[in-house]
Amino acid sequence: MGLDQAVNRAVNEAKPGAVAGIGFRRATTAGEIVALLRHALAAAGLQSEHLAAVATAADRAGEPALCAAAAAFGLTPLGLDPAALAAADARGVTRSARIAALRGIGSVAEAAALACAGPDARLILPRIASAGATCALAVPAGTPSLP
Repeated sequence: MGLDQAVNRAVNEAKPGAVAGIGFRRATTAGEIVALLRHALAAAGLQSEHLAAVATAADRAGEPALCAAAAAFGLTPLGLDPAALAAADARGVTRSARIAALRGIGSVAEAAALACAGPDARLILPRIASAGATCALAVPAGTPSLP
């Protein structure tokens, strides 16, 4: 089973809902990421129980701040490899010149959310940002309307 299939299975079997893609700078605190996640969920009209997964680039998934932020929602961050992020990038709507130069994609948050939620996933909240982090929300294809 490929990484994309394994991640999609984990998300879809865990609980239905939204996938949060997160991009962040190393100095970003868990509190800032939690606040951004709560803001994103509220902007999409969702509650914290609608959050099915938190995803980011594989090389950042083990960062303590992200792990602590995901744990605040009862989750563990999922890391997506560069190929998975690149494959989802065309479905994103945001283009950051800085991230494109560093990672070859327009938005880590959007690409991670879309890649983790599956090949036919759709953004329900394009990238939003705090001082040190970004967040986007996606849902897998066929997800019933969330409140």
